[in-house]
Amino acid sequence: MPVSSHDPKPDASHDASLDANLAVALDALLAEQSVTRAAARLHTSPAAMSRTLARLRRVLQDPLLVRAGQAMVPTPRAEALRDEAAAVVRRLEALLTPSGGVDPAALRRTFTVQASDVVGAALAPGLLALARRRAPGVSLRVLAEEWEAGPALREGRVDLEIGSIDHVDPETRVEELVTLRMAAAVRPGHPLAEGILTPARLAAAEHVAVSRRGRFTGPLDAALAEQGLSRRVGAVLPGHLAAMALAAVGDAVCLVPTALPGEPPSPLGDAARALGLRLLEIPLPLPLLTISMAWHPRHTADGAHQWLRGAVRRVLRPAREGQAHPAVGPAGRQVTSW
Repeated sequence: MPVSSHDPKPDASHDASLDANLAVALDALLAEQSVTRAAARLHTSPAAMSRTLARLRRVLQDPLLVRAGQAMVPTPRAEALRDEAAAVVRRLEALLTPSGGVDPAALRRTFTVQASDVVGAALAPGLLALARRRAPGVSLRVLAEEWEAGPALREGRVDLEIGSIDHVDPETRVEELVTLRMAAAVRPGHPLAEGILTPARLAAAEHVAVSRRGRFTGPLDAALAEQGLSRRVGAVLPGHLAAMALAAVGDAVCLVPTALPGEPPSPLGDAARALGLRLLEIPLPLPLLTISMAWHPRHTADGAHQWLRGAVRRVLRPAREGQAHPAVGPAGRQVTSW
C-alpha cells in the first residue's frame, strides 16, 4: 500500500538528541574526508565512526560524504557546513577548557575584603602598590569586621575575610597566612621601656584593651592570674589602631601583633612602628595569633580571585626564599580578644 502524502515524515531531529559529539564527529569527517582518518583523529574505531556518519546522514538528511573512486568527497551540503562545524567545535572547546588564568593588567574589578583595622591598614598599602604595578584596574574596598558572624562570604557581599577566623560555614575555604605573637607597645620614654619587664611591672601599668565586643579581659588577664596578678584596663577600644594612637600619646600599654622570633617583620606591626611605639616582649606565655583568609568555594577557580589571594599572600606573608604556602583547608580558628 502506497504511503499517503499526509503521513508524517520521521523527525530526524529526535535522533540528534542535542549530542555535542555529533558536531565534533562532523567536523572531523568534513576535515579529513575519510572515515578512517576521522576515527584516528577522535581516537575511536572506524566501525564506530561509520555508525556516527550514518547517524549524521539521518539527522541532516544528506549523504555528506560520497565515494569518488578510492576517495570520498563532500556533498554541497557538507561543503556549506564545513566552516560552521569547525567554528562550533572551537566554541565547545573554549567553553569546556579549564581557565588558563587571567591577565592582571586586563582586570577591571573591585574586591571587597572584610578585616580588622590593623589588618586593613597592613593590607591596603601593599595590595594597592601591587595593583598599581600589575593590575591598575583593580580597586579595593575594606569593610570592618562584623560584630557577629554573618553569611557575607556565602552571599557574595565579601570576596575575602582576613583575620582570626572562627565562624566559617562548612563549605568555606580557609588558608592560614601567618602566625604572630603579641607584644606590649608603649611610647618612647615610657617607664616600662627601661629595665627588665616583669609580670608584676606589666600588671601595674595602665592598659588599653582591644575588643569588638567590649570585653575588658582576655588571654593576658588569664596569664597574669596564673601569677597571682591582675591589671587595670582603663579603656576598651574596638580596634588596634585607636589603641596604638592612645598609647602613643600617654602612659597606656596596648598589645600589638608582631612576628615570631627569627621570622621576617610582619606588616601588621607597621602602624606601631609608624607611631614610634616601642614593642616589648611580654614575659608570660600567651596564645599565638593566626591570621587566615577565608573565601567561598565558588571563587576558588576564578582567575581574578586567584590573583587577589596571591596578592594577599605576598603582602601579609613575607615569604622566605623557597618557603611553601600552607595548604588550603576547611577549618577555622578561634578568634582571640586582646
